[in-house]
Amino acid sequence: MNGKMRALILLSLMGTVLSNDYTWDVPGDTTDNNTDNVCLIDQTSCGCCLMQKQMLRLEGFFNMSLNELQTSLDKAKAVLNNVRASRSAFSVALTNTRRCEGPNREAKTIVYQHIFINLGNGYNNLTGVFTVPRSGVYSLALTVYSDAGAPGASLAACAGMVLNGRQLAALSETNMQDQEDSTSAVLAVQLQAGDKVWVNLPAGCFLCDDQTHYNTFTGFLLYSTD
Repeated sequence: MNGKMRALILLSLMGTVLSNDYTWDVPGDTTDNNTDNVCLIDQTSCGCCLMQKQMLRLEGFFNMSLNELQTSLDKAKAVLNNVRASRSAFSVALTNTRRCEGPNREAKTIVYQHIFINLGNGYNNLTGVFTVPRSGVYSLALTVYSDAGAPGASLAACAGMVLNGRQLAALSETNMQDQEDSTSAVLAVQLQAGDKVWVNLPAGCFLCDDQTHYNTFTGFLLYSTD
């Protein structure tokens, strides 16, 4: 058989092979080429499935912790807003220039004109009255001072802290032994929202002050009770 004949036979065989549908599948091979759901098929031995379960548990725990943290944060914000809304503090002095109050024939309310702080706007510098904005325990402090003007002159540094018309504390320093004197009182009082507190100047008493602020009236909320 010459070379030409061999070449023809080889080409014929190649044509026969190429005319058939060829596949790379190995007979008897049942492997599933889709591995996306392999963990769902073999849950007992698949390490991937165990990892997936752990990830789901961690995700659930993380979401639960995040929700709890958010709840705690919301509560903390609510408490903080409540504290901010309930802030109440005032501190005032009789005057910022030379000024005396009294003596008068009748008692009168002292109007403290110089304001150091009025947080919550509870103090009214036109009337001298502090209106309680929120029920709670308050600290109230009063200091009175007077100058007789000359040695041996009558000195009557006195005042009263009043709650809704009822006297809480009376401060008095009346003598002729020195030219000037002062006295103070500090109270912790439970007050209700809407209560009114002021300082009363009794008849015959007088107070003097200047930019040194000897006469002061102060109050602030210690803690709320509503």
